[in-house]
Amino acid sequence: MRFQLLGPLSIAHGPETVVLKPSKPTSLLAALLLHPGVVVSTAYLVSAVWDEEPPATARASLRTCVLRLRRLCTKYGISTTTIEAVPGGYRMHNDVETLDLVLFRSLTSQAPAAGGPGEELYRLREALSLWQGPPLANVASRMLRRDAVPSLEQERLRVLERVCDLELAAGNCHQVLVDLYESARRRPVRERFTEQLIEALYRTGRQAEALAEYRTVRDRLRDELGVAPGAGLRRLELAILRAEEIGGPHAAAAGTAPRPAAGSGRPPTW
Repeated sequence: MRFQLLGPLSIAHGPETVVLKPSKPTSLLAALLLHPGVVVSTAYLVSAVWDEEPPATARASLRTCVLRLRRLCTKYGISTTTIEAVPGGYRMHNDVETLDLVLFRSLTSQAPAAGGPGEELYRLREALSLWQGPPLANVASRMLRRDAVPSLEQERLRVLERVCDLELAAGNCHQVLVDLYESARRRPVRERFTEQLIEALYRTGRQAEALAEYRTVRDRLRDELGVAPGAGLRRLELAILRAEEIGGPHAAAAGTAPRPAAGSGRPPTW
């Protein structure tokens, strides 16, 4: 059995996956799973479940919500002791076997020491395969979607950037183009994806397309944000215009491995 946060909140047991319906127990479960093994304060959980409109009897209502969540766990064969009541709040103990977020962070933190770029790439690809869509899509809590989803997405993007660096360093320019087209189009402000896309196009003999990508993002940054492309993009444009060789095996070492997630620390206590 495993809880899945990296996509719609769901419970997987063997080949079966149950996507939970939006409800107060689902919001409560999401708030606990986002902080595995950490005491999550009652005040934080109340905000996660009821947003800006908690009931007058919020703490008593929260206990009722915990009871409903425990019944939901029992329905799917999960021990009710998984949810632990502790002074000040509640805690769920999850590990790589029971929560995809813990497994994702474990794979990404251990990947750089895995024994070479090939093994690092394998583990990071394995970590990315855990994502099943936008996280918390079926969670009604506005607070959690506002505060947790962007940071989770940043974790995924850091890993994807590193994966693309490793693929380019290995000369797999054609294979990585699909990932880069989508990422660069959706996130022009995150210039590293555009740099990688331009490099991949140039190294596969598509110089005109590479320059067109540079000009597209340059114009978009200017028109929408009023800023110029960063130094990395400008260097790439100049290298292409000069027909210089770019990229190669040294690039992976220059890349930045994904950093440990800040979200694994203590949750807010407000």
